[in-house]
Amino acid sequence: MNNLSKTDVAYHLLKERAEGLNFYEIWDFIKNDLSLSDDEADDLISSFYTDLSLDSRFITLGENVWDLRENNSFDKVHIDMNDIYANSDDDVIESEDGIITKEDTDEVLFEDDEPKATKENK
Repeated sequence: MNNLSKTDVAYHLLKERAEGLNFYEIWDFIKNDLSLSDDEADDLISSFYTDLSLDSRFITLGENVWDLRENNSFDKVHIDMNDIYANSDDDVIESEDGIITKEDTDEVLFEDDEPKATKENK
């Protein structure tokens, strides 16, 4: 498999397996398959991780375990974006510098970090 890209080698490795593998197990296989020295492997590991993340054939199952998308049902790998963006817009104050999240306080802070408005004095 020496003439294949690193992601293609990972694809063939995972295709032969019934379950996903930890990233470092995949990387060790690729490192050995491509006969990479430790220095070469150190230089390439981060770009391989990026390539794996961007390649739509692969999915992460959490805990740094990777598998092929085709081996997993939609229900197993689907992420409900509503869970990620659970905070409503009512919990956010927009400022010129960016977005400030109101936590468990009724106080609104401005540039000079002094309270300018609270529920009590509105």
